[in-house]
Amino acid sequence: MAKSQETFSKKEKEKNRLKKRQDKQEKLEERRKNSQGGGLEFMMAYVDENGHIIDTPPNPTKKKEIDADSIELGVPKREDIVETVRTGKIDFFNDAKGFGFIKELNTQEKYFVHINGLLEEVREGDTVVFELERGLKGMNAVRVKKLKA
Repeated sequence: MAKSQETFSKKEKEKNRLKKRQDKQEKLEERRKNSQGGGLEFMMAYVDENGHIIDTPPNPTKKKEIDADSIELGVPKREDIVETVRTGKIDFFNDAKGFGFIKELNTQEKYFVHINGLLEEVREGDTVVFELERGLKGMNAVRVKKLKA
């Protein structure tokens, strides 16, 4: 005769599983019974003409007609972007390592410059004109040219 495959620990695990399932079902029923949601009407939210979330429907007299063709989706084409030449001063430049930083005169922002982005040799303190290009870690100064002063 073979022994029963059900051991004491298997029976206990099964009891615990059933107990957890039953407790979960009871909690669900309790939440449903005590919920104060009140249905779909209380869960609705609306956006008014200023973009604020409100609980009352918007006033139909304040509705504005918008021409769908006037909405531009996506990023404008590259040729539409006007590249502006910026003026700055070489804040730091390491000839040995081939990089430095340019501080723009108008905004006082610093931009990374690599030796490959230089059109002529520069030193710290030189006033330069440059353009910006997006690099891996932010905006980089490219086509850097010394300003004749």
